[in-house]
Formats: sequence, structure tokens, C-alpha cells
Amino acid sequence: MYNTNLKTFLTSNLDIDEKAVLSLVEKCKVKKIKKNEFLLKVNEHCKHTFFVEKGLLRQYSIDKKGKEHILSFAPENWFVTDRESSYFNLPSSYFIQALEDSQVVLLDASFIQLLSEEIKSFTDFNNKLLHNHIRHLQKRINLLLSASAEDRYLQFVTMYPDILLRVPQTMVASYLGITPESLSRVRKELARKNFNQ
Repeated sequence: MYNTNLKTFLTSNLDIDEKAVLSLVEKCKVKKIKKNEFLLKVNEHCKHTFFVEKGLLRQYSIDKKGKEHILSFAPENWFVTDRESSYFNLPSSYFIQALEDSQVVLLDASFIQLLSEEIKSFTDFNNKLLHNHIRHLQKRINLLLSASAEDRYLQFVTMYPDILLRVPQTMVASYLGITPESLSRVRKELARKNFNQ
């Protein structure tokens, strides 16, 4: 059965009958993508929000020097999109790529509108998700501007507890805005502190 994760996600967060949710989510397109395939590339228009049912995605940019900068990871039950592209109809500045074989649900603006009309509590829930996303982005910007590499790493582990086991250290370093060598030093220092306690 398609969309079981999305259905479970909605029924566990909204006061709605399971059959009603199923009739709605059955309208969504489900896409399976292989590891390293792209859902979005730079200069394309992002037409969907992607809900990850299985697998792991990353959203990243590449600067003029060819260096990658990871904005976010999206494991199971996470949403990812390029809001600037999808909501303001602009060419994307980002790539969205599968880091594992993945299954995603494609949510377009018409489906979001339908959920808002059919489920009274969805609008408040969607606003809460949006504000939570903004809160995390603000916190991340503040960490990048002012926190030590160790504090950034500890925050990363809190936010993405299982990602360290699923991605290369170079990607974690890219997300943290530090070099892989700095990340190795941070991890060794934390291991030393924990060992000596």
C-alpha cells in the first residue's frame, strides 16, 4: 500500500479518520529514486515538497569555487523543498539528492490546499511545521556565526542522531561549515573527554 508513512505521519499528528487520510494521500505521486539520483538540480523550478518515506536526502549548493555546502539532511518522516523556488517561482539555487535508495511522496501546492480544505486542523499544524523549520534555521545560522566546532557538532548529533552512521564524514563537515580534519579533531577530543570521565 502506498503512502503508509505519510498516512501514519498525518494521522499521528492530526485529529482525522484514517480512511479520510488514505483517500487524500492516495492522490499523491510516490517516487522511488536510487542512491545519488537527483530530485532537484540548480536552475530547475522546484514544484514539490518531498516527504521522505524511506531513505535519506540532502539539500546542498555548490559555490563558485566548486565547494559543496549542505543546507540540510532529510531522513525518514522529514520534509524537504526549496521554498524560494517553489513559492516564488524562481530557479533553484540548490540540489536535492538521494544519499540512499529512497522513496518520497511528491506534495504539490494543490495537495497542500486540499489538505487545508479537508482537514480543519491541518492549517495550524502546517504553520507549526513551518515555524519549527524557521526556528531550526535561525538556530543553525546563530551556531555557524558564533558557536565552536564542538558545539555545532553536538547540536548536529542532537538533531540528526543516526546520520553519522549513514553519511561520509566529509558531508557532516560540510553541514557544520568546518573541514573534515577539524571534525576529526572535535570527535577525538569529545571521545577523550568522555573516556576520562
